[in-house]
This record gives sequence, C-alpha cells and structure tokens, in this order.
Amino acid sequence: MDSRTFSERMFHVLTLDRLKDQDSRDAIRKPISDSKCPVHFSDAGIDAIVSASGGYPYFIQFICRELFDAYLQNGKGVPVAEAARKLDSDFFMGRWSRATDRQRELLWVVASLENCDGEFTVQEVSEMSAKILEKRISPSQISQMFSKLSDAGLVYKNRHGKYVFAVPLLGQFVKRQMDLPNGG
Repeated sequence: MDSRTFSERMFHVLTLDRLKDQDSRDAIRKPISDSKCPVHFSDAGIDAIVSASGGYPYFIQFICRELFDAYLQNGKGVPVAEAARKLDSDFFMGRWSRATDRQRELLWVVASLENCDGEFTVQEVSEMSAKILEKRISPSQISQMFSKLSDAGLVYKNRHGKYVFAVPLLGQFVKRQMDLPNGG
C-alpha cells in the first residue's frame, strides 16, 4: 500500500485543463444568466473571450471579471483585447521579468515551435534556433537555460527530455512581447 501525505488524505486534487468550446461558452454565460445581472455578452463578445482565454478556466474568469468590473465602473464595456492586455500585465509580466535577455530569446524560439502549447524537446528547440537566429543555441546551453527558466516558473520538465511552458498561453504572450520594440 502506498503511503500518502496528510494533505493527500485530506484533499482530493482535481486537475483543471482547457475546456471544450461549449463548456467555455457555458462558463461565460451561466454566471451572468440571471435576468437581474446588468452585464450581458454578445455572441461575438463570447467568441472573443473564448479565443483570448484559450478555453482555460482561470483566463476565462480573469477576462470576464475585467469586463464585468469595467461595465460596473463606467456603464459600458471594454474590448476583450484590453482585458487580455491586463492579463498580460497582471499575470504574465511577473514571470517574464524574471528572465534575462538571452532567456527571453530562447523563450521566443520555443514560442516559434508549432507545438509550443504542448511538449517540446531540447533538440526541437535547438533546431528551431538554427532556423530563426543568427547563431544556433546548442542543446547544452538550452538545457542549462531551461533549468534556470524552470526555477523562474517559466518552463516545466514534465518527463525525461520533455518540457512545457509552465503556464498556458505563455507562448502567445512571448510572441507579443518579442513583437514590441526592443523585445518587450
């Protein structure tokens, strides 16, 4: 019999992953479905929230809260893109600020992978660096930087040789930052 820690005996842990499209829409509509709720989203608005959130429950909640609060404060809505920018500054920027310029460049290489929202390997990242950077980043350099980026909460090693971004939608955030003058 496996021994379990006190917290494992006391709590049941659920993993909350990306919601399906209809579940995302329900997560947006149901909390405001009461006829007394002053806020309602159009179908186009719901589409924009689902797209900006990637279907991740925390991001749906964050964006909807921003939209709801803006409506209550000024009597009108704000664009979903504005709420998403607030997510960038309030959620992602703290992690981004922990990375050096060279680490940010590496994160941009990772974000350039087709599978950046899933698992990626050091070899895949090294090969992509050869395609998009003037000077390729060697696998040993990538491994060393991934270790530091893991400590900073930006990447996570989930099994031998496989890495993922530590938080959902980080790849899109990195791309937005690297599109800014001076790389964010």
